[in-house]
This record gives sequence, structure tokens and C-alpha cells, in this order.
Amino acid sequence: MPGTTKLHRLDENIGAVSVELTPADLREIDDATAKITVKGARYPEKLELLTGR
Repeated sequence: MPGTTKLHRLDENIGAVSVELTPADLREIDDATAKITVKGARYPEKLELLTGR
């Protein structure tokens, strides 16, 4: 769940519930994300040790 300290941002977040994605939208998103190459670690090694993973 997104967090916020501003009421108008909460209204924006709630509004996202009404967004409807078509199968074509989902295909477009899948195609775009398939082209992304993730590189490197999420955290530096010392911080990764603190995540408990």
C-alpha cells in the first residue's frame, strides 16, 4: 500500500483503483519491461547484510 502524509496524494492513490487496463495495455507494458536489463545489486554489500536475506 502506498504511503503518504498528504491528503491530496491519498485521493490520487485511491483514484488508481478506477484505472482499467486493456489486454493491449498489458501487452505494451510487458513488451516495454521485457527490454529492461537489471544490472548490479539492489544494495551495497554491507547494507544487503542488514536486510536479513
